[in-house]
Formats: sequence, C-alpha cells, structure tokens
Amino acid sequence: MAWCDEVKKARWARPSDIKAQYASASILKSRRVVFNLKGNDYRLIVAVAYNMGFVYVKFVGTHAEFDAVDANTVEQF
Repeated sequence: MAWCDEVKKARWARPSDIKAQYASASILKSRRVVFNLKGNDYRLIVAVAYNMGFVYVKFVGTHAEFDAVDANTVEQF
C-alpha cells in the first residue's frame, strides 16, 4: 500500500525519473519496470504510460514466482 501511495504522487515522465526515486527498479523494454518489494521478497511488474501518467500492474508475486515468468510479456491481471 505504501508503494501505491508513493506512485499516486509521482510524476514520471521517463524511465530515469523512476530510477531517481527507486534506484533498485529494473527498467525493461515495452515501458515495463520491475520493482522489488518487502526487502526483495516480492516482485512487482508494471507497464508505465508516461505520457498519460498511468501505471498498469502486470504481475505481483514472490521472487520464485517472478523467476517463472517472462517479465516482458506477463499479463497476470
């Protein structure tokens, strides 16, 4: 929930804006970003529509579950 609150306030215009706020985030192709949550116990994959200010959740799972998906194409929700 803390991450959601932070993202609602964020104004990311480009991937470097995300990296400035979350240094451990991994920027992928197709506007996707991987975040480490709860001390890297969980992974969150989102797609960011920078021009509209929207963040679409594509996957939330444990580190082990993350290892079983393709972060560039997964569509969990």
